Amino acid sequence: QISGPAITHFTQVPDGWDALIVTFIGAAEAQRAQIGWVDPKDVAYDQPGLLREDYYPGDIGFDPLGLKPEDPEELDVMITKELQNGRLAMLAAAGFLAQEAVDGKGIIEHFTS
Repeated sequence: QISGPAITHFTQVPDGWDALIVTFIGAAEAQRAQIGWVDPKDVAYDQPGLLREDYYPGDIGFDPLGLKPEDPEELDVMITKELQNGRLAMLAAAGFLAQEAVDGKGIIEHFTS
C-alpha cells in the first residue's frame, strides 16, 4: 500500500510497476514525436528536430469532445489559457511538495488537522 507524503510515493511503487509506467510514458512520447516531427532520414543534416509543416506544437489530433476552435486566433487564445493553467498547477504542486518536505504531512492531513 502506498501511503504518506506524495514526495515518497514513487519510491513506494512495487517492483516492476515503475518500468511499466516508464514504458507507457515512452510510448506516448514516441507517438507524439511521430505526429509532430519529420523523420530524421528525410531531414537535412543541419536541421535536426524539424517539425512537420502541418503540425502545431501540442496538437496531436486528440479532441474527442470537439472543443478545438476552428478560428486560428481563438485557438491561440485557448492554447495560451491552457498553458497558463498548467503553469499555475505546477506551482501549486511544487507548493504541496515543499510543504510535505518541511513537515512530513500530506496535503489531506493538513486539511483535517
